[in-house]
Amino acid sequence: MNASPKTIVVAGGVRTPIGHLARALADVESAELLADVLREVMTRAKVPAQAVDGVVAGWVGQGFSAPNIARVAALKAGLAEKTQAVTVQNNCVSSIEAVAAAGRCILAGEGELYLAGGVEVMSRLPYSIGGSRAAKPLRSLDTVKQKWGELLAAPEVAVVDAMEQGLTDPVERIGMAGTAEVCAQTYGIGRTEQDSYARESFRRCLAGWTSGFYASHVVPVRREGAVVLDKDEYPHLREDLVEKPQMFAKAPALFDNSSYSLKDFYRDFGRHVGKPFEDGAKGTVTLFNSCGRSDGAAAVVVTTAERAKELALEVLAEIKAWGFYGNNPARMGVSPALAAPVALQRAGVAFDQLDRIELHEPFAATVLSVFKVGQEKFGHAWKEKYASGALNPNGGSIALGHPLGATGARLLLNLVYALRADPKARLGMLAACAGGGMGGALVIERAA
Repeated sequence: MNASPKTIVVAGGVRTPIGHLARALADVESAELLADVLREVMTRAKVPAQAVDGVVAGWVGQGFSAPNIARVAALKAGLAEKTQAVTVQNNCVSSIEAVAAAGRCILAGEGELYLAGGVEVMSRLPYSIGGSRAAKPLRSLDTVKQKWGELLAAPEVAVVDAMEQGLTDPVERIGMAGTAEVCAQTYGIGRTEQDSYARESFRRCLAGWTSGFYASHVVPVRREGAVVLDKDEYPHLREDLVEKPQMFAKAPALFDNSSYSLKDFYRDFGRHVGKPFEDGAKGTVTLFNSCGRSDGAAAVVVTTAERAKELALEVLAEIKAWGFYGNNPARMGVSPALAAPVALQRAGVAFDQLDRIELHEPFAATVLSVFKVGQEKFGHAWKEKYASGALNPNGGSIALGHPLGATGARLLLNLVYALRADPKARLGMLAACAGGGMGGALVIERAA
């Protein structure tokens, strides 16, 4: 192995606008969307195709229409056939994993320049037929078609929604929204506090679009010469949530309604909350204080400082360190608070030194729980960073949306360009949680 220490840098990056579920980007295949950003990042960063040693891409809803989507997209984007390509799956931190994997390849001496990022078109996640091909109704495609009307009644066959299945942890058997309610009940995060946080996410996001912040790295999706989407869809569909905050109160609680009460929730998941149900307790998590289901892609150039200089690339930031940390899947939302100390310690950076932070917002409840856990366990003042505008200054996933495999790279782009917008800012960190209890964090330093 030809391993050696190297300075790893980000030398360019773009993303698509994020489309809302079943809307503007629903007809675009994941591989095509990923190829779009690979081509665009090479064009904008002025990276010659022959200089790319590999592509690492995160994709959560992996399907057989594009096995190893990194390879499929690399070829569609015009990269050389010899180019290394690998697809990674680490749920919502997949493209943080992709960037880290690119860094590892460079440190191991496998190559010097990688395109890293991710993609998700949740609008195209399938409904699937589960079961063994040993079962008579599933022995061939012809049999499936012939027995189609009987499949739902066949005990050895399951017809499932892959999206809902993928958003449910198979170990603790709890959905992602349920993990947010676990955090809310465990750490005493109220509905009003969550709604207020969600509204501010929308306000900051829309302000970021108005100021031109997102124009720096968001590229329109085009098909046949026409623009399909040129700005993030959900925040502009929901501008009224900023103007009319009373709308948040009208959203029904997901785990406190006529068909499923909070008492039922405690019966099923109270062991994770760690305390019994109390009369008067209320459910808190709603669709409006949760992130949307989304479509989008993002990619960055990960290379060495030396290779960037050779190719005359603009260095945006140095990657100082990354770190991953797992906790109980039912409390997956607080994992950023646990991963952050790992990355910071490896980077030799104190939390107080961070000038900007980008924190994934799957749910307001989990973000606010990170604020509490980070402070109580590590003395990290996440809440103060947020109040000062240093954390998610241009909004987050609640407003922007969450294309699962692309969100980590989206966080990195937000972080890089937020640091560049402030000449006094130097150090930044991104952090995210993921289904299964994984947390990931990455520390960067803005290029001088």
